[in-house]
Amino acid sequence: MAAALNIQKGTSKHSAYDLRDPNAEAVERHTLAVIVDNEAGVLARVIGLFSGRGYNIDSLTVAEVDHEGHRSRITIVTTGTPAVIDQIKAQLGRIVPVHEVHDLTVEGPSVERELALFKVVSGGDKRVEALRLADIFRANVVDSTLESFVFEITGTPQKVDAFGELMRPLGLTEMARTGIAALSRGS
Repeated sequence: MAAALNIQKGTSKHSAYDLRDPNAEAVERHTLAVIVDNEAGVLARVIGLFSGRGYNIDSLTVAEVDHEGHRSRITIVTTGTPAVIDQIKAQLGRIVPVHEVHDLTVEGPSVERELALFKVVSGGDKRVEALRLADIFRANVVDSTLESFVFEITGTPQKVDAFGELMRPLGLTEMARTGIAALSRGS
């Protein structure tokens, strides 16, 4: 069995060479929490800021968090150089219905969780193995037929990814993910 490769940030498992520009800034992953007015068109304006400038969104979740104040929380996971992340935060802060922009990645410790549903269609030993792995990952069976299971798992994105990779050879046919919900820790 081959040993795992130690691939450094900015390199590719498809290349034996590090082709990064040594003067370029590293691309970083950031989780942003944005508090906005809960009104029509606000989400489109926030998303338009990203698409209009060619920024990518890795994860997006939105929900109303203050019913009386009609405020929603948008959690966005994106990647970019530190300069690009600073530009995104500044531009988000200039959108009129945006009240707060927090970069949870730099403001201190935070908790990130994601919920996912996995449909696994299999029988025999593969079915038993899927149940065994679900137990190890603390996934719940939320639907069961004679041919399939639907598992619900909550955890870090890395945990969800790992569960999906292990379910793939056991008959994974569908997956739905909520995206990341995140809060800063402490006061």
